[in-house]
Amino acid sequence: MAEHEQLIYVPVETGPAYFGPGDRYVFLVTGKDSGGAYFILEATVPPGGGPPPHKHHREVECFYLLEGALTVQVGDREVQASAGDFVHVPRGTTHAFQNSGDKTARMLAVFSPAGMEGYFEEATNPAPDRFATPPPPTEELIARMVAAGPKHGVEWV
Repeated sequence: MAEHEQLIYVPVETGPAYFGPGDRYVFLVTGKDSGGAYFILEATVPPGGGPPPHKHHREVECFYLLEGALTVQVGDREVQASAGDFVHVPRGTTHAFQNSGDKTARMLAVFSPAGMEGYFEEATNPAPDRFATPPPPTEELIARMVAAGPKHGVEWV
């Protein structure tokens, strides 16, 4: 049986964790696990968190909000997403999300095909304490995110 056809079990709070631009990302399923089909992460987005507008030239991205609320911009549309809502972002579409509320939001982000995990590994910081509040973005982090973009098909707009 191929490696990507094996059972995948990720106990709570055990996947690799990274701090991004004010957010925490925990890898649940990578391309290695899915035979390259998809990558799934759990994002914890504190008030004020969320990435600036960008687009993925290689992947479709979907969000399923588990807790809290986010303002999600997809192209020229804005959606006020809350727990239980699903948002599909077509490949090549400018999008962003922000937690403009006062409670932490949690969501699943699905990228298909896989590959964005390489971007997160290169451009964000490992989270040594996954329970800590994600630090605010630094100039160094933003520079790494921008520099890693072209290699991984991410364009910041």
